[in-house]
Amino acid sequence: MILQIHSVTVSNNSSVMIFFLVFAFFTALTCSGFGSEAKISFDARIKPFFQEHCLKCHGKNDKIKGKLDLREYNNHTDFLNDAEKIEDIISVILDEEMPPEEEPKIDAQKRILILDELKNRLAEAIKDSKTPSGTPIRRMNRFQYANAVKDLLELRLEVYPLPERMMRDRSNYFKPETGKVPSKLTVSSRPLGKSGLIEPRLAGVAPFPQDLRAEHGYDNRGDHLSMSPFLMESFLNLSRSIVLSENFNRRNCNLWPNLFEEPKDKSLLDEMIYERLSKFITRAFRRPGDRKTLLRYCSHATQLISSGQSYQNAMKETVSAVLASPRFLYLYDTNLESELTNKVNEYELASRLSFFLWGSIPDDILIKHAREKSLSKPGVLRAQVERLLNDRKIKRFCDTFPSQWLQLDRIISSVPDPIKYPDFYYARPNYRTPMDMMMEPLLLFETILIEDRPIVEFIDSNYSYRSKRLSKWYDSNVEGRLGGPVTMAFERVSINDRKQGGVITSAAVMTMTSGPEETKPITRGAWISGVIFNDPPEPPPADVPTLDDDNAKDLKNMTLKERFSSHRDNPDCAGCHKKLDPLGFALDNYDAVGRWRDKYENGRDVDSSGRLFKKHDFKNIVEFKDALIIEKDRFTRAFVSHLLSFSLGRQLKASDSPTVDLVAKKVRESDYSLRIMIHEIIQSELFQSKIIQVKKE
Repeated sequence: MILQIHSVTVSNNSSVMIFFLVFAFFTALTCSGFGSEAKISFDARIKPFFQEHCLKCHGKNDKIKGKLDLREYNNHTDFLNDAEKIEDIISVILDEEMPPEEEPKIDAQKRILILDELKNRLAEAIKDSKTPSGTPIRRMNRFQYANAVKDLLELRLEVYPLPERMMRDRSNYFKPETGKVPSKLTVSSRPLGKSGLIEPRLAGVAPFPQDLRAEHGYDNRGDHLSMSPFLMESFLNLSRSIVLSENFNRRNCNLWPNLFEEPKDKSLLDEMIYERLSKFITRAFRRPGDRKTLLRYCSHATQLISSGQSYQNAMKETVSAVLASPRFLYLYDTNLESELTNKVNEYELASRLSFFLWGSIPDDILIKHAREKSLSKPGVLRAQVERLLNDRKIKRFCDTFPSQWLQLDRIISSVPDPIKYPDFYYARPNYRTPMDMMMEPLLLFETILIEDRPIVEFIDSNYSYRSKRLSKWYDSNVEGRLGGPVTMAFERVSINDRKQGGVITSAAVMTMTSGPEETKPITRGAWISGVIFNDPPEPPPADVPTLDDDNAKDLKNMTLKERFSSHRDNPDCAGCHKKLDPLGFALDNYDAVGRWRDKYENGRDVDSSGRLFKKHDFKNIVEFKDALIIEKDRFTRAFVSHLLSFSLGRQLKASDSPTVDLVAKKVRESDYSLRIMIHEIIQSELFQSKIIQVKKE
């Protein structure tokens, strides 16, 4: 038909044009779906949908739930200006959280159509958004600074103690290049043990205060890594204490001959200083130093020598100045080299890559590829990522991401009632079973990464790593010496009982999400929601009564699920409780220290049944795990979001959704490989993008 139209003579051009427009209009009406931009507008579809299903709780009569007032969106333009809110609306409709159960359900076909329309609007909002992409400028956190100094100066010992490193390798088991984690290994814990206190480190060097982890985030977030005058002074003092440490010498510093050892030929001293500092500063600043900057540091060194200081002391003072420089301390991008692209340059890519996986500065190989402008080539980049993953420095990634993702720092402060759980405490002054508990999920993470196993094993695995103490904790029939508070010997064991295996039913998670005397199902549910599905709940209202304040007739004879029924019946609480209760009570067979129980102390049977996402009924923890595995794509997307946020050093936004979806798709196609996830994040446009600087008129 269209071909026939285009073949008509020019004299009939007006008629042809009218016919073509009419034809195109009706084609759009009949052939396009509900979500077609050509057919549907905000006023025609989305707004009426809100009025019918949503406005009752989000705007009508000034009733505003969840901080969402739909009256703010009077037109299409207003709606597109809030991509974050569009994404939130899509999420609650997709998960069937809205409308509430007491309200009329949305027809299945209608739900599909409105979701299509909302997704189209979200894509349009993201496309038109001027929200900056890429990674923000931020300083190194304490962990990264220690690693960077150690690598830069090629130190054979630690700079200062790092409690962030929760697990230490005591048997040289960590060899990612082998692609295998050994079946037997020995580890220790600094936060909960005593062996970490005696590790070799620079004498007299004290770290600056520990960086706070962002709520539902990580300690490398740009918005949490500010630089106060006090902290700047701390960095100045820190850098000097490093080079002036009594054991900062040739024996402990491999860089010593090439930087601190005085050249034999002093006739070319200035040239030698320039050459040495040029290499050093290029690594320290992660990009070639401009000549002006380089000459300033060289001049500082030569002036100190001229004033009577030794060459060694002059270079120490100069190195100290470099370590306190903003160019060393800050992770940042240079100005855009072209208005046609916001892609990072080669040196910036090298820095992003090394800080993501190694928590430190790029090594010489990455710098070489950056200098040759080859690092950004997909094949070269994949090869380098694989090299970094197989290097033993990847232990630093394992030291930071999994413990923060799983929120394992919470177990450090777990203090079960010593009267009720006396065997939890086994050695003076305060050595506790969490030292063993914490290692189990961390070793599982390392195994999944190094052996390239599917991330679904975080939910349910048929193996685990157990110390004697931890084995006995799960099974009281285990006999033998349990070990002390110094080091712990772990062995890889098969898990035949699906009540165990994975991270969600580990003793560590169960203990840290409980109170001193009893479990906290809502806390456990919130952990599952935030960690496993990246959907952390809002804090509860300030006026929520405690269970003991409720008008229950006989609390002692009730199950926990029965005691929480009053909260589920409360309209102000029902929304969150209907979401969190099934997740938390599914785990209620595990007591406050992570051991299995069939009955409560009052003799009542534990009821762990429920429904996941309003569509998966389960009777017990095994069926709950089965339901989680059915929803593994939802978990995959959540995990990608966590890891992407960590890699970028910032909270994700709605504009990041296309990248999350694309990476998650690649991971699904690769049998849910964690290594592929890392590769795809690094290869993504988002990871390789700079912050777009919007010029003010």
